[in-house]
Amino acid sequence: MQGLGAALPVLVVLLLSAQLPGPAVADHPPWAPGAERALDPSSRLAVGAARVALHNYNFHAASPSGLRALGQIRKATIKSIPGVGQKHYMQFTTEDYRSRDNAGSCLATVLYSKKKSPPAVNIKCINTKDQKQIQEEDNRLYQKLKHRTKPIIGSNIPDSFGNIEPALEPVWALAVAGSSYMMWEKSTEKVGYFMTQVKSVKQWMRKDDSLEFDYVILLHEMPTQEIVSCHMRLIWLPGRPLKVKYTCDSNSHRLEDGSGMESGSAEVIHEREGNF
Repeated sequence: MQGLGAALPVLVVLLLSAQLPGPAVADHPPWAPGAERALDPSSRLAVGAARVALHNYNFHAASPSGLRALGQIRKATIKSIPGVGQKHYMQFTTEDYRSRDNAGSCLATVLYSKKKSPPAVNIKCINTKDQKQIQEEDNRLYQKLKHRTKPIIGSNIPDSFGNIEPALEPVWALAVAGSSYMMWEKSTEKVGYFMTQVKSVKQWMRKDDSLEFDYVILLHEMPTQEIVSCHMRLIWLPGRPLKVKYTCDSNSHRLEDGSGMESGSAEVIHEREGNF
């Protein structure tokens, strides 16, 4: 009987173990559909989503003087939405595209849909630069370009040493804003883009108030390392949405149209050729 008494505690433990459910994480793992999980802020997924959000921001802001580049990602999470796609939640800092000074922080969501559509972006940013100052810089840039007697014609911006002629900086900045539409629309969760160079640019002299340029833009595709050549036509008037049409080597049979809406919106107006 003494041996049976000694064995009872062990028996009770075995019986209880057989009846207890497994750890909650096994039933509801953090990566289950609909659950939000943390991402390493330095991961390719987090950095790619933040850059997509900024492409969207730069295009819709339509401001060559207010362009932003990615600073530091402070927090990143992801949620898998069944039947819809992957949604990223981001907190990050930004830098002025040219000076690299602190430009403020942003909150953004990026939804990569399973459908063949641009990533849906919502982004809100805090500005360290006064908005009135940005508008004044845009207007000075506009006046300089609008009152030219001869159209701007340029190539290889920046050059092989990374230099940009001061006279070409405005058209380069407009190329960054316009190509942001291309890079936002073409990006996926697995593929992202940088604008590496304006291969060529030509200004069209218009009778109305708008400025119009034809560009050949080189995009660096990541992680494939391919260089994609795109033709872009851009129309800009300060305070108005950018109008962009483009066609790239990889999809030369398509002509994509874009017109900026309010900042933070992922909506795009698709216009007819006659309305451009």
